[in-house]
Amino acid sequence: MKFAIAVFSPGHAPSSRRALLFAQAAVAGGHEIVRLFFYQDGVHSASANIVTPQDETDIAAQWREFINSHQLDAVVCIAAALRRGVLDEAEAGRYQRPAVNLPAPWELSGLGQLHEAAQTADRLVCFGGD
Repeated sequence: MKFAIAVFSPGHAPSSRRALLFAQAAVAGGHEIVRLFFYQDGVHSASANIVTPQDETDIAAQWREFINSHQLDAVVCIAAALRRGVLDEAEAGRYQRPAVNLPAPWELSGLGQLHEAAQTADRLVCFGGD
């Protein structure tokens, strides 16, 4: 089965952890993840500047490791990211901001990427949000 996964909550939220566990189980079960899409506060999982307290699990780091190890398509909604100060090199230059905090493997793109993933996948599974 092909899954598209949308994450609406930040890395410290329980739903982000559930999304990661679901994605790991899907891959372990032989399923395909066509795209991970981070939207709304979910974009914080992609920020390289988030520091997790030592007594908490660093879900953002686990997302990065999982995405890298399985070479997954991980898209961060550009509008949500800009609103929350999550910038790649191109956007930091475009808006004349001094810091870049969106490293690889993340890619900024529009909401159309979520729509495309939903059309390509057998199932769209969403975690978090209001």
